[in-house]
Amino acid sequence: MSDNALIKVTDLHKHYKGGVIKALDGVSIDVNRGEVIVIIGPSGSGKSTLLRSLNLLEWPTSGSIVFDGAEITAPKTNINIHRQKMGMVFQHFNLFPHMTIMKNLTIAPIKLLGISKEDAEKRALELLDRVGLKDRANAYPSQLSGGQKQRIAIVRSLCMNPQVMLFDEPTSALDPEMVGEVLDVMKELAQEGMTMAVVTHEMGFAKEVGTRVVFMDEGRIIEQGTPDEIFNNPQSERLKDFLAKVLI
Repeated sequence: MSDNALIKVTDLHKHYKGGVIKALDGVSIDVNRGEVIVIIGPSGSGKSTLLRSLNLLEWPTSGSIVFDGAEITAPKTNINIHRQKMGMVFQHFNLFPHMTIMKNLTIAPIKLLGISKEDAEKRALELLDRVGLKDRANAYPSQLSGGQKQRIAIVRSLCMNPQVMLFDEPTSALDPEMVGEVLDVMKELAQEGMTMAVVTHEMGFAKEVGTRVVFMDEGRIIEQGTPDEIFNNPQSERLKDFLAKVLI
């Protein structure tokens, strides 16, 4: 494991139905500090399974994951302690509908990190201001657009001061005109040096923001490289075929 690797995945397998379905089939990858890894590939290729395995929302069948020097796949590991350092943003926003935005943002830092209500609210307001939603602190999720909810979901993760942000197709449930406002927040995070792993179909984002693009198919990493290497000089026929279909 290199000194710069925040997450090290080694020979990860995830099988269903007694091994008939191999969602992950021997995946090994390092995520280095400050890196933005963008994972692309067809539906069912294992992208989301890999991402969700990084914080053990999916428990691998075999293999190991080391996060910040600790093997989180080891028996008796308290994964909840490690999850506090990993922000996770899903396709659907998972906000508590009966709580105000401010309450949604501060409940975890207060309960899990022991931060005072005053400090948690101050941090939440600073982050809301950054994403242009400071005026919605006392609103409820039902009063927000999809793009606003997703920006709130990102802020909620940032309120925990994570070491890495994991994004699982964060724009796929949004109306097209709302995609840009969420991607802009993600670009800003990348520019500030946040370590990120992103599963997305947004090839423009992968080209512009990714430091490394990983192409998956059938539970395996087929090819990886810089955005220039992946998009302008693909090596495998499978990647060439995929890009021909998505880069229209």
